[in-house]
Amino acid sequence: MTNVVGKRSLSKRSIAMVFAISVLSACSSAPDEEEIQRVPNKSAQALYQDAKETLDSGLYVRAVELLSAIDSRYPFGPLSKQVQMDLVYAYYQSSNTEQAIATIDRFIKLNPNHKDLDYMYYMRGLVNIKAHENAFQEYFGIDRADRDTKRTRIAYEDFSTLVKNYPDSKYTDEAKKRMAWLLNKMARYEIKVANYYYEREAYLAAANRCKYVVEHFSKSSYTKQALELMVKSYDKLGLSELKSNAQDVLDANK
Repeated sequence: MTNVVGKRSLSKRSIAMVFAISVLSACSSAPDEEEIQRVPNKSAQALYQDAKETLDSGLYVRAVELLSAIDSRYPFGPLSKQVQMDLVYAYYQSSNTEQAIATIDRFIKLNPNHKDLDYMYYMRGLVNIKAHENAFQEYFGIDRADRDTKRTRIAYEDFSTLVKNYPDSKYTDEAKKRMAWLLNKMARYEIKVANYYYEREAYLAAANRCKYVVEHFSKSSYTKQALELMVKSYDKLGLSELKSNAQDVLDANK
């Protein structure tokens, strides 16, 4: 029996190592100067055509090399803005989130009135979501609701900026859906932490986490759970008035 378990564990570790290597290879940095120099010396238009075909074929790492070469050689050409937007998409698809964010932030800073800023904020939100995710752990079905939600909050702010400043954008409806999903994700994280505190008899900390959910994530699907845990926490603390108030809110929301 021990040998069978050992073989299974070894198999999982082997799979994990292979998968980790594939994830790391997908998160490569921006092409260096030598890689850019290896790109054929063509006109901006010819290179861009090659880049678009490569991008459309799903060869994102190669697309990054071609687009980076155009961006480096023709930084002020008529295609420069489109090249940078395509570069963001290529970085995103190749899981190079750091370079994607850097390219987006540079674009927004240098082009504060560009007609496609809505797209850049939308992509910024998507990139921050991807940066938060851990493909390795998601792949093996591990629940990561207990992870810090900093990137999730930033993604929410990106979509919020889009919805507020560009209400007529074609990306706004999708951004609203993403915001609702992110709101639940953040609320779920707070509930996880609150339960952690409650199980360790840190009842005041648990109640405060739940109060935060009620105050800041009232539109999430976790409000009821937050109120229920608040009632239990205040009961443990002997705070009858606060318990009663939380129970009244819970009853009113049933």
